[in-house]
Amino acid sequence: MSEKGKHSSRFFLGLMTISMFLLIISSTFLLQFNNNYLIPSSVFKAIIVNNTSVYFTPNTNTHQNKLHLLSSVPTPDYTKKPIIGQTGPCQSNRKGPVLKVCDKNQAVLRVYLYDLPPEFHFGLLGWKGKSHQIWPDISSPSQIPSYPGGLNLQHSMEYWLTLDLLSSNNPNIIRPCTAIRVNNSSQADIIFVPFFSSLSYNRHSKVQKGEKVSVNRVLQEKLVNFLINRDEWKKLNGKDHLIVAHHPNSMLSVRRKLGSSMFVLADFGRYPIETANLDKDVIAPYKHVVRTVPIGDSAKFEDRPILVYFQGAIYRKDGGAIRQDLYYLLKDEKDVHFAFGSVRTNGIKGAGKGMSSSKFCLNIAGDTPSSNRLFDAIASHCVPVIISDQIELPFEDVLDYTEFSVFVRGSDAVKKGFLLNLLRGINREKWTKMWEKLKQIEHHFEYQYPSSSGDAVSMIWEAISRKVSSVRFKLHRKNRYRWTQSLIRIKNGF
Repeated sequence: MSEKGKHSSRFFLGLMTISMFLLIISSTFLLQFNNNYLIPSSVFKAIIVNNTSVYFTPNTNTHQNKLHLLSSVPTPDYTKKPIIGQTGPCQSNRKGPVLKVCDKNQAVLRVYLYDLPPEFHFGLLGWKGKSHQIWPDISSPSQIPSYPGGLNLQHSMEYWLTLDLLSSNNPNIIRPCTAIRVNNSSQADIIFVPFFSSLSYNRHSKVQKGEKVSVNRVLQEKLVNFLINRDEWKKLNGKDHLIVAHHPNSMLSVRRKLGSSMFVLADFGRYPIETANLDKDVIAPYKHVVRTVPIGDSAKFEDRPILVYFQGAIYRKDGGAIRQDLYYLLKDEKDVHFAFGSVRTNGIKGAGKGMSSSKFCLNIAGDTPSSNRLFDAIASHCVPVIISDQIELPFEDVLDYTEFSVFVRGSDAVKKGFLLNLLRGINREKWTKMWEKLKQIEHHFEYQYPSSSGDAVSMIWEAISRKVSSVRFKLHRKNRYRWTQSLIRIKNGF
């Protein structure tokens, strides 16, 4: 072969080598940046956006890879259509792909659920299963009893949490991998006690004819006897148990006996600090009773003719006396609606209409520091004005309420002219910024079944997880010298 031919062969060989190298590099680049499913799912978990935990759902369709949390309603998910119900659960879309059950090692919280008899939970809703059936068939919406409407709904937290746990092992129900039910208590982060305590109080707290004590009292005593005799309770004296007692009068006769457990509450207004406190307990939002205003229908600043709105009971005891003072200060102002109101005669519908037509909605302390009005205001995109010095707020460790609410001390609110001058001084730009934030965070206060990322159910589980870590930390510190002290006692013959 001539010298010229040799040079040509070497040139083409080198050119082919370089081309193959560039092809491999470009292919690798495209695979890494165009396929979300190549990224481990753990990378998507527990990402903090705007101070709130959110989750990405890895999937093979890039147009589906969207945040579910930051809009006022869940971003459309083409594999399910969760519907926010006012009185009961709704069915997920079964036409989508069947997903695998959430891995207990990937879940935010592993929960052991006591199989209490139905009289403690769904039996209170009139549900009767077949012989020895403890739980309704949650895969069939017609088999799930609806929660009673009206003001009963505002304290229905245990209902939604229980449904969520029961569905966590069902591959046909699409939900976030927040909490998962485990079958062995030794694998659990928390042990859930499924007693519908608020419903028990609302429906069965009065002694009926022929009874010596109320059904509510009987159920509470039965529950105490059940728990204190369980090995799970004895292990840590109930510190790893979770009890929902959202109504301020629920669990009233036994709350001190079970005070070592973690409570899910509305506030601490009727609890001694040694029984309930922020160190161990979780504050959950009420379920709002007015309808959520769709974002497209939410009135802007200039389309809300009422400056300040309040409707409800005015003459209250304890810290609620401030309502009466404010009533006499504000009742004659032309752009203020401050009136008595109740759930009767279309009260809920009227309140929803009034709030959605108002710039500011008052949330004033009543018999207890909290009330459902705060969450009705959020659902109406009416900027809450919180006048309750002792209030504790849900998820305040991850949500900054000052971004969408106005806080006023009770002592300042009752000064003549103070409140109205303050609110009239908030201009359109400042109000609109809070209004936009309300539309972004309202999803955190929606209860629904199945649950979705960032809704009230998921947020409560995440709050419990954070509290579990704190409680576990304190237990570990307390037990530092437990082993060595036991050796010393053995050595000394004790």
